[in-house]
Amino acid sequence: MTKPAPASTARRVVIAGGGTAGWMTAAALSHRLSHLGLEITLVESSDIGTIGVGEATVPAIRNYIAALGLDMFEVMRATSATFKLAIAFENWRCEGHTFLHSFGRYGASVGPADFHQLWRRLKTAGDTRTLSNFSLGVRLAEAGRFAEAPQPPRADFDVFDWAIHFDAGLFAKFLRKFSESRGVRRIDARIAQIRRDGADGRITALDLDNGASLEGDLFIDCTGFRSLLLQGALGVGYDDWRRWLPCDRAIALPCAAAGSAITPFTRARAKTAGWTWCIPLQHRVGNGYVYSSDHISDDDAEKALRADLEGEALAPPNRIRFTPGRAKTFWSHNCVGIGLAGGFLEPLESTSITLIQMGVDKLIEYWPQTPVDPRIAAEYNRISTLEYERIRDFIILHYLLNQRGDEPLWTYCRQMTPPDTLQHKIDLWRARGMFARYDWESFFDPSWLCMYDGFDVTPDAGDPTAEALPLAQIAAMADRIEADIAAFIAAAPDHLTALKRMGATRAQDQSAAG
Repeated sequence: MTKPAPASTARRVVIAGGGTAGWMTAAALSHRLSHLGLEITLVESSDIGTIGVGEATVPAIRNYIAALGLDMFEVMRATSATFKLAIAFENWRCEGHTFLHSFGRYGASVGPADFHQLWRRLKTAGDTRTLSNFSLGVRLAEAGRFAEAPQPPRADFDVFDWAIHFDAGLFAKFLRKFSESRGVRRIDARIAQIRRDGADGRITALDLDNGASLEGDLFIDCTGFRSLLLQGALGVGYDDWRRWLPCDRAIALPCAAAGSAITPFTRARAKTAGWTWCIPLQHRVGNGYVYSSDHISDDDAEKALRADLEGEALAPPNRIRFTPGRAKTFWSHNCVGIGLAGGFLEPLESTSITLIQMGVDKLIEYWPQTPVDPRIAAEYNRISTLEYERIRDFIILHYLLNQRGDEPLWTYCRQMTPPDTLQHKIDLWRARGMFARYDWESFFDPSWLCMYDGFDVTPDAGDPTAEALPLAQIAAMADRIEADIAAFIAAAPDHLTALKRMGATRAQDQSAAG
């Protein structure tokens, strides 16, 4: 007779820190693990601010929201969200050049021949159309329109996805309400001391500045860059990636929108000492400057950011210092680091919230029977390390391939030696337009294709299968794809109309301050 599985002893869960990471964790655990009867307590101090600048996402956020049983458009209303079809990279290849990275495919394959190999044939024959001509997601974003992808897709080019821009502060408030309605207890206090077991080193309790002591079985560190538990108490160490990602500062500054039009994409503009972001929300615009402190002062960075604002600044600037990299260990003893406590990769591809989501998803998948299980922790750490390194390589690519001229930061980036994993990808692409695929990738072939094309990195040779196809057949197919894309876009509503039709516009009585 099969014995029933023993009840989990990892029942008392303590989340240290709130903000986006803390409340995303609390919401997911309280809903998706409700059958375990967890006692979840989140401790945060109202006196400690949060970073709160993760306002752009990737399509995976929709999976997170769906897993909570929530309606996507309800969340969009509550967070003043807009649709995001792409990121526009301005001046990254060189001044005056722009390309868009969308969440979709390009063209259509013919048998084993990928479209980018067919398009190479057209270019070689003198066709002047760009690769983005054959991306429905890119063209929709450029037109300032929004519609969901055709279902079922008629061909590869019909496949595209979308994400959202939202107010990170409002998102955390929304998830706090959701979590508390499911039994999560919140304590407003600072962590004064972290107590550990003298025998095995696990964390046993958090002593708070209000005199209380909060005991737990499993502790989740969401204390941001301070990483009070993982780095402070457990001293797991940190891998510093500044040799590849030299930007170590950011300034965030929201402003009023200049007009009624809302673009369905993020803008990332390369600057002399880094890059700026521009994220359109329904009630304001999020702006920021990510930069290298070796190449510009904090004050000059703020001046440069203010000069680019499209409207009046709505808050004091939020200055942020960071070290790009990751914790050497994400799960140590009975403590798991989620969000900034686990590591930081600059928000160039909107991965900050995704990394929170991936950390929470893995924690739920690997939920331990006992608070300390080195076998489970080892696998969690292995996968987390690969996820961070794969995203790291993709972000490095943006800097490495630049052709901006003699500016010190960008010259350094062009000349740096990339990680071997990234160099292998580039070498394979240059050889014959092929993609190296690793485990636990967050960015797939179309994203790498977009970057290679956006930076004008061309293969030395093509695919023999594509070379064998009649050029007239390829050109005719390209014409049909362009026409289909044009027809789809002509029928799609503009961005603001789409928000209204889908019931995603914010309530009139909601505070615009966020």
